[in-house]
Parts: sequence; C-alpha cells; structure tokens
Amino acid sequence: MTERGTIRATLRALLETDRRLGVSEWPIAMPALRAAAAAAVDSGDKSERLRILDETQVRACTRCGLSESRTHSVFGQGNPAARLVFVGEAPGFEEDRQGVAFVGRAGQLLTRIIEAMGLKREDVFICNVLKCRPPGNRDPAPEEIASCQPYLREQLEIIDPEVIVALGAPAARTLLDTTQPIGRLRGRFHDYRISGAPLDPRAVPLMPTYHPAYLLRSPQQKAKTWADLQLVMARLGLERPT
Repeated sequence: MTERGTIRATLRALLETDRRLGVSEWPIAMPALRAAAAAAVDSGDKSERLRILDETQVRACTRCGLSESRTHSVFGQGNPAARLVFVGEAPGFEEDRQGVAFVGRAGQLLTRIIEAMGLKREDVFICNVLKCRPPGNRDPAPEEIASCQPYLREQLEIIDPEVIVALGAPAARTLLDTTQPIGRLRGRFHDYRISGAPLDPRAVPLMPTYHPAYLLRSPQQKAKTWADLQLVMARLGLERPT
C-alpha cells in the first residue's frame, strides 16, 4: 500500500471506531491528526516527484557531453522533505561508480560533519550542481552548469528546505548567481530564491561554506566551516550533541 493509501486507511479506521462508540460529529480541525497525515502525504508526494524527475529526466539526460563519459548519473539522496539540503559541486570517481552522492573520502567527512550537527544522512538531502562526473574531476564548465541547473532548481523546489548549505565555490556561485570567492560568501546567510526571480518571496536561507574535499587538503579551515554550520544549527533550532 502507498503512504497516501496507508493514511487514508488509518483515518477510515479511526472514524469507524468513533461511529461504533456513538460519535456522530467530528470537529473540522483535528490539529495533531491532520498535521501528521499532511506531513506523511507531503513526504510521499515529494518522494514520488523526485523519483519521476530522476527516472524520466536525469538518468536519460544528454544535454551536455558529460552524458557520454558517465557511468551513472548521480541524482542525490536523502529525506525528500528534509529541512536541510547540502549542495556540492559534482560527482567524483566513487559517486560516478556507485550512482550515490558523497560516498568517497569527502563524503565520509561530510557524514561526520552531519553527525556532529546532531543529524544523520537520512535526515538531510544531499546532491550536487552537476549530476554527472566531469572527467578527471575537473571544475564544471559553464555550459555543463547551465544544462544541469534546471534539475537542481526543481529538486530544491520539490524539497522546499528551510536551509541550504552550498559546499564550495562552484555550488555557492551557481545558487547565488555570483562570481565572489567562497571566502567572502561564507560566514553569513544569503537568500536563494526558488524560482530565480529577484522578487520571489520564497527566499530560502543559504549558507556557503568550504567543500569537504577542500577541508581534506586544508584542515586548518575546518574551524571556519564548523562556525558556518553552527549558524545553520541555530537557524534550525538544533542543539549541539554532547
């Protein structure tokens, strides 16, 4: 049974139980039940929309030359209704081989970072600007970013997170449409507008910070990254685990 079907069956069972107990009227607003049902339906709906986007568009994409060299496209994974989304640059060797985002050394560090925030990987959503690996892990080309950006924008529109963390300069510059270096962008929230329109009221707070791969090369920058993520934790109301 689908998630939506399960919720409907549960509601029918509750109503039937009330009828047997002689209850003939129900309040229009049932906050706890309605909220739980709406959240489950919303999560299931988002999961289905993401699946369709991946299976019908991303996996078969030939918009740029990366489709000719990829082993797998890497759509991203995690909670479809996540409050927090991490956006990286592009898949690496292991990601291309497995079809999963952030599973190499940088991904292992990202997992530890997420756990230090008091979360698990399955609590958040993790994806990249590019869905295919650039040969040799080179920087994404402008035309490749332009080809993939609509997929990323639709992912973020479906998930509708409370906060986005842009990992590294390419992700931050793409999402914020800027050429500023990551050192100037990090340390404060920026507005990411879902539709891309400057006056779109749906602005999501976006925190740029250093990419885990960069932290592996420059561990002295980990303190700055942790400072950025503590701001994210405060925005989400997360307490630092003991």
